[in-house]
Amino acid sequence: MLTEEKIIDESKQGQTVLLETNHADVKRKLYLESYGCAMNFADSEVVASILVKDGFATTNNLAEADVIFMNTCAIRDNAETRVRTRLQDLKKLKKQNPSLVIGVLGCMAERLKSKLLEEEKLVDIVVGPDAYRDLPNLIEQVDSGQRAVNVLLSREETYADISPVRLSSNGVTAFVSITRGCDNMCAFCVVPFTRGRERSRDPESIIQEATDLFEKGYREVTLLGQNVDSYLWTGGGLKKDNPTKEELVNSTSFAQLLEKVALINPLLRVRFSTSHPKDMTDEVLFMIAKYENICNYIHLPVQSGNSAMLHQMNRGYTREWYKERITRIRELIPDCGISTDTISGFCGETDEQHADTISLMEWVVFDFAYMFKYSERPGTLAARKMKDDVSEEVKQQRLAEIVALQQRLSEIKTKAGVGKIHKVLIESLSKKSKVHFSGRNQQNTTVVFPKENYSIGDYVNVLATDCTSATLIGHVV
Repeated sequence: MLTEEKIIDESKQGQTVLLETNHADVKRKLYLESYGCAMNFADSEVVASILVKDGFATTNNLAEADVIFMNTCAIRDNAETRVRTRLQDLKKLKKQNPSLVIGVLGCMAERLKSKLLEEEKLVDIVVGPDAYRDLPNLIEQVDSGQRAVNVLLSREETYADISPVRLSSNGVTAFVSITRGCDNMCAFCVVPFTRGRERSRDPESIIQEATDLFEKGYREVTLLGQNVDSYLWTGGGLKKDNPTKEELVNSTSFAQLLEKVALINPLLRVRFSTSHPKDMTDEVLFMIAKYENICNYIHLPVQSGNSAMLHQMNRGYTREWYKERITRIRELIPDCGISTDTISGFCGETDEQHADTISLMEWVVFDFAYMFKYSERPGTLAARKMKDDVSEEVKQQRLAEIVALQQRLSEIKTKAGVGKIHKVLIESLSKKSKVHFSGRNQQNTTVVFPKENYSIGDYVNVLATDCTSATLIGHVV
C-alpha cells in the first residue's frame, strides 16, 4: 500500500493539479483533482500528458472547465466517501452546464462503475488505471451522447513511453513510477484488484525520464511503486515467478536500478516508496549506504507489531523479521530515517495484539507514521473470509493511542536533529514566512531557514538551532 509522501496521503483533501500550456490548437479546458497516494498524483501527470497531446489545456478555475476528472483512491472508505460527496457537488454544476463532462479515474473506477454511471448518474466517464490512453476516444463517446467506461486491467501497461506533464510542480522534485500493480495479497488491501498484477518498467525508460528531469533543473526524484523492492526487469514487464538463469543474469533488480539512477548525477537526489519488509534486501541497504545522493530514508510499513496479526493480514513476515530488518538498517545506515504505516482494529485484533504494536513503535522510534483504523474493502480477502469484529469505538481508541505515541516519538526524533548540520535541498518558500525557505534533509524531515541569497533548487548546509514537533529550524552555515 503506497502512502509515502508526507504531504500526499489519502487523509488529505483532493488537491487540484494544474498545467499551463500554450497549445496552438486548444480544444477544451481540463480540470483535474487527485486523491490518495503519490502514485495517483503521478498517474494524473500521465493523464495530463495524454490529453495535452490531444489538444486540451488545463485550468484551476472549475467554472471554466469543459471536462472534470477526479483521480480517485479506494484504499479506505473515508476516501471514497469524500469523492462521492465531491461528485454530488459537481452534479449541480452539470445541471447548469449540460455539456460539461465529468469523469472518475483510478482505483474507484472498476468497483463502482455501475453505481456511478447508471444508478446515481454522477459521471459520464469511468476509467481504470490501465486505460488512460483511451481517454480521448472515451470523451468522444460522451460527446456523441453515450456514457463511456474502460476499466480493463493490463498485464503490460506501464506508460513507459509517455513523458508525464509535471503538474503543480516546484521544478525541483518529481515522481517517477517504476512499477504498476501489486502481487502481494494483503488481506486488507484492494490494490491488487484495482491496479492488477505487478509489472516492472523498462529500466532504460526510467533512466531516461530521470535524466530528462535533471537536465530540466529537477534535483530530486522519488521512484514509485506499490512495492519497489520487488522491482525486477527481465526483458518483459510482468514479473516472472520462475525466471531462467539467463534472464536473471541479464535482469535489473531494484538495488541495481537505484544505482543506475544515482549515477545520473551526484546532484540528483534519489528517494523511493514504498518498501515491503519481506522484500527489503541487504543489497538495497548497501546501495543506499554507498551513494550519498540516495537519501538515508526508508518508508517500511509494519501495519501491526504482532506476529499472529501479521499472519492474519497475510503480510508474509513476523515481528521478529521486521525487527531484524530495522536492526540491519541501523547497522548499515546509522542515521537512516524510518517511517511506517499502522492499522488499528483489524479483524480479530485483541488488546494484547494492539499492545504489541505500541511496544514495537516504542522500540523502533519511528520518525513519523501513517496511522489508520481498519475499514473493510469489498473484494479483499478480509471482506470475503474474515469478520470485522472490532467495534468502531475500540478502533478509534487504539488509533488515538497510536497517534499520541507517534507524536511523542516524532518529537524525539526531530529534537535529535537540533545542533547538527543538515544538507537540505531547497524546495519552496516556507508556508508561514516569505523570508524563509523550506526543504528536506536526507531523513525526509522538513527544515526551515532564512532565504539570504539562495534559490529554490540549491543545496545548502543548515545548522538546526531549534525545532517544532516535526520541523527543524536553523540557518545556513
